[in-house]
Amino acid sequence: DGYLTISDRKKDVIITGGENVSSIEVEDVLFSHPAVSEVAVIGVPSEKWGETIKALVVLAEGAEATEAELIAWCKEKAASYKAPTSIEFRPELARTATGKLQKFKLRQPYWDGQAKQIN
Repeated sequence: DGYLTISDRKKDVIITGGENVSSIEVEDVLFSHPAVSEVAVIGVPSEKWGETIKALVVLAEGAEATEAELIAWCKEKAASYKAPTSIEFRPELARTATGKLQKFKLRQPYWDGQAKQIN
């Protein structure tokens, strides 16, 4: 129809098992969970899939959720291949002075020493 839709930055697209997954789409699904305060979704190395989806989650104050619960939430709300394979709970996420997530800093520890690098 002549419309152009940009769903994510190219470097924030995770290619897992030949499927392109927009990190922002997975973040939106996780953010819709009532226990999630902040979330960043990144691709991390996987021998089997090339990359796999990892979610870094900050829970809302006083809220509780398990890794299995949040993964099940994603599988219920989106295609199962878009669900994270792992979730890491953190007290905060790296941000710039203006509040923008620094995904390159969040990805960096997982890609150190890998032949393939994602910036």
